[in-house]
Amino acid sequence: MIPANFLEGSHMKLKNPAALMTSAASGNSAALVTGTKMSTSNASRLQQPIPSASITWRNAKTKSIDVGGTKFVYRQLGIDTGVPVIFLNHLAAELDRWDPRVVDGIATRRRVIVFDNRGVGASEGKPPTTVEAMARDAVAFIRALGFAQVDLFGFSLGGFISQVIAQEEPQLVRKVILAGTGPAGGMGIDHVTSVTMRDMVKGALTLRHPEYYLFFTKTRTGRKEAREFLARLKERAENRDKPVSVPAFIAQLKAIHTWGLQRPHDLSRLHHPVLVANGDHDRMVPSSNSIDLARRLPNADLVLYEDAGHGGVFQYHEAFVKKALEFLEA
Repeated sequence: MIPANFLEGSHMKLKNPAALMTSAASGNSAALVTGTKMSTSNASRLQQPIPSASITWRNAKTKSIDVGGTKFVYRQLGIDTGVPVIFLNHLAAELDRWDPRVVDGIATRRRVIVFDNRGVGASEGKPPTTVEAMARDAVAFIRALGFAQVDLFGFSLGGFISQVIAQEEPQLVRKVILAGTGPAGGMGIDHVTSVTMRDMVKGALTLRHPEYYLFFTKTRTGRKEAREFLARLKERAENRDKPVSVPAFIAQLKAIHTWGLQRPHDLSRLHHPVLVANGDHDRMVPSSNSIDLARRLPNADLVLYEDAGHGGVFQYHEAFVKKALEFLEA
């Protein structure tokens, strides 16, 4: 068994994000978020749960549903009405690899559903080896829950899957958030295996989780944020999910590698509103891929977070949740 959650990506960095952001398509917006965290008063107001939302990520019940004869596990929290936000996770990640601040933050205003795809965590079945098959499984899960329309929040590998869902099932999708991700054939995505294995070894030698290196920058701020993020992932102490198995991890690596070598998709046909977010120095899925997505998608907004890596939306969780809710509720 491997430690849960390793990321996909490349060794490349975005050296001048402010300049490259000007390449985004005309009519789309772009922003470079600088500074540190929101004020305590603003954060408290943003994170204040609505009266009906007493369930948090720490105590949300893990449920299961039959999807074509296969058990899929999921958790639901937030309000019980409206278009749900479906969270799609990253490489080697099960339910408990989501940042509780992001889940709980979005659940203050929206119905949130987080699930393990086929063969991941406690979900049963053989894990697929292509992004397209993962997307079909995600669609089957959504339909098994009875939803006619959803919003998608795809992080990293989950962002690849979200793009396919939006292209193949456009009527099912209302809005899309793509974080720390890139398009098919995107720069550096095919380097996932080497980057992942290198930092797994580094993590083992330093007694640190690989995400300490893979998600965050090497600066003092990045190291501090990495420690805080990893501590937050331990807040749910009971009824945690099963770790991702080695076969599932290998299957996901194959899917990501294939995605990185594919011909680029025609994203001009994807007219859904899209929020693209990333750190400005993502060494996993290079930040230039986020800029490329925003440029090629006809209705996209781009946000890059300063001195942040692949886990930029977790490092800047307060600012990201605020932006995500504004986007979803507009």
